[in-house]
Amino acid sequence: MEYTQLGRSGLSVSRLCLGTMNFGPETSEADSHTIMDRAHEHGINFFDTADVYGWQRGEGITENIIGRWFAQGGGRRERTVIATKLYGDMGDWPNEKRLSALHIRRAADASLRRLQTDHIDLLQMHHVDRDTPWDEIWEAFSVLRQQGKVIYFGSSNFAGWHIAQAQEAARSRHFLGLVSEQSIYNLVNRFVELEVLPAARHYGLGVIPWSPLGGGVLGGVLRKQREGGGSRGTSGRSLEALEKHRDAIEAYEKLAADLGEDPAHVGVAWLLHQEGVTAPIIGPRTVEQLDGSLRSTEIALDADVLAKLDDLFPAPGPNGPNPAPEAYAW
Repeated sequence: MEYTQLGRSGLSVSRLCLGTMNFGPETSEADSHTIMDRAHEHGINFFDTADVYGWQRGEGITENIIGRWFAQGGGRRERTVIATKLYGDMGDWPNEKRLSALHIRRAADASLRRLQTDHIDLLQMHHVDRDTPWDEIWEAFSVLRQQGKVIYFGSSNFAGWHIAQAQEAARSRHFLGLVSEQSIYNLVNRFVELEVLPAARHYGLGVIPWSPLGGGVLGGVLRKQREGGGSRGTSGRSLEALEKHRDAIEAYEKLAADLGEDPAHVGVAWLLHQEGVTAPIIGPRTVEQLDGSLRSTEIALDADVLAKLDDLFPAPGPNGPNPAPEAYAW
C-alpha cells in the first residue's frame, strides 16, 4: 500500500480509504470486524464513517461497530486514522443537527463515546450549514482541538466558494482550517473539477472522493446484467445515470476488457491519477470485495487510456477540460 499526506497536513494516509457505510445495514458486525482487520493487513490505515451511518436516527450504529472493534485492542486504534462526520439529524429536538457550537460539542462527544476512543483524527462537516457563522464553527472546533478531542478538520459536499469562505475565516483566527474535502467524484460525475478541485488544490486540501463507481454504474453493470447477476447501478439515481451514459459505459467496459482489468478497478485507478486526490473511498460489503479493490492501486493508466476515458466521459462545461471560468467562458 502506498501512503500520501492528507492535503497540506503532515498526516500520512493510505491511497485507499475504507468506507464503513455498509457496516450494520448491509454487513454484519462480525463481518465488519473481519473487513477492518483485513484492511489493516493490506496496509489501509484510513477509515471513514459518520454519526448517521446505520440509518437509525440517533443510534450511531456504524460508529458503535467500529468502537467495539477498537476495544478489542491489538493496536487497532493506534494503526487507524479514523475520520467521522457530523451535521446530520440525530434526534427530535432542536440543536440535534447541523453546525451550531452546541451541536458540534455534543456530536463530537457522542462520537467519541461510540468509537470508544479519546480523540478523533479527522472530524468532517457532512454538509455546509448556511445558517451558522464561520466564527462560531471555528471557535467550537478550536475548543475541541485545545481539549485534545479532535486533531484535524475537514469538509464534505462543499462548493468551491464554501471552501474559500471556510479557509479565509480560519486564516483570520490563525487556525489551520480544513485539511480535506470529501466530494462525490467519478467518471460520470466530474462537476467538482469546475470549482471544488481548484479550490481544494489552492488551499491545500486533500480530496477524498465518495461514490467512486457512481453507485455501481462503473463497476461492470452491463456485463453483470448480461450474465444474469444482480448489480448495483440498476435503481434510483444510478439507473438514471446508466440510461444517460449507456453507450459510454458500454465502451468503457470494453476498454477495461481490452486492458484485461475489471471496470471497477479502472474507475478507482482513474481517480488515483487525478491531481489532488488523496484516497477514493471504497465501501466493501465483503472481504472478497475488499481484497479485489486493492488491484486499483496497481493499475497505471497511460496517456492514451486517460485520453480515451476523457473522450467517453468528458469534463463538465462547454469548453473542454478546464476549471472555471474557462470551462464556461474564456
